[in-house]
Amino acid sequence: MAKKAARAVVQLVRDGFRVLVVHGNGPQVSRELMRNEETSTKLPPAPLDVCVAATQGTIGYMLDLEVRNELRRLQMKWSVSTVLTYTLVGLDDQSFQAPTRPVGPHLSEWRAKSLLRSGEQHMVEDVGRGWRRVVASPRPMEIVNLDTIEALLDAGHVVFAGGGGGIPVAVDARGQLIGVECVIDKDRTAALMAADLGAELLVLLTGVDQVYVNFGRTDQRAIERVTAGDLRALHREGQFPAGTMGPKVEAALEFVEDGGLSAIITSADRFAAALSDRGGTRIAKATEVAPIRRQISLFPIDGDEALE
Repeated sequence: MAKKAARAVVQLVRDGFRVLVVHGNGPQVSRELMRNEETSTKLPPAPLDVCVAATQGTIGYMLDLEVRNELRRLQMKWSVSTVLTYTLVGLDDQSFQAPTRPVGPHLSEWRAKSLLRSGEQHMVEDVGRGWRRVVASPRPMEIVNLDTIEALLDAGHVVFAGGGGGIPVAVDARGQLIGVECVIDKDRTAALMAADLGAELLVLLTGVDQVYVNFGRTDQRAIERVTAGDLRALHREGQFPAGTMGPKVEAALEFVEDGGLSAIITSADRFAAALSDRGGTRIAKATEVAPIRRQISLFPIDGDEALE
C-alpha cells in the first residue's frame, strides 16, 4: 500500500497541491508492545511514547521512499521530508483519569494481574481473548515543531508529519518537555495541523467511500455534501459512534468550524474522484463550497494500509 499511497501523493503534487500527509500507526505500535512483552525478561521495555516515535520513523521512511521513487520515475524534481513530530497534551486531560484506548497484545489473566499489582499499567478483560492494556487518548493541544513543518511546506516539500497522531509530550513542573505514555488520535492531530497552517482542505481517508446515515441498516443513506451544522446535528443524534466514523466526523467538524474551507471523508479508492467532487462526503460551513485557493491537502492514512 505504500506504493499506492505514493502514487496518490505524487498526483496531488502534479495537480498543484501542497501536500502534508498524516499516517496512522495503531497495528505497528501494538507490534512494538508485543516485542516488549516477548523480550521483557531480557531487555527493558520501551515506553509507549518511544514506541510511537519508532513507528513514526519506520512508516514515514517507507512512505517517503516510495514517493521519492515515484517522483524519480516521472522525472519530477521535488523534495520530500519526514518530520519526527511532537504533539503537546495536557496532563490534566480527563482521559488520564479513565483510560479506554486498547493497545498491545492480549495477555493471560496471570500476566495482566501481575502488571496491575505493580501499578505499571491499566488492564481490561477482552472476553474470550484475554486481557489488554488500555491507555489515555488525550486531545492534542499544540504541534510543538509546527514551524519546521510550515517551513518545509513553504519551501515546496512534500511532508510526512504527525504520524500516529504525533509523539505525545507534556510540560512538567520544571517547564521541561517529557514523553507521555498515551496515544493521540491521528485525525484530531491532522485537523489541528490543518487549522494552524491555514490549510483550506482536509481529506480523511477511511474504509468506506462516504459517510452514511443509518449505516448498516436497510434505510442506509450516503451523504454527499453537507454543512457543518447539519453534520453536527446528525452526530448529536448518535449517527456516528466513537468506535467507527465518530472520530473522523469530529475532526472534520473541528477543522471546518475553525476556519477551514472544506473537509472530505472518503476511501483511498475514491480519493481522486472525491477531490474532483465526484465521490466521498464533503463538509463545509455553507451549502456551496468555494474552490480551493491555497491548496494544502492533509490526508491521514492508516499505518497498516501504508505498510501492506
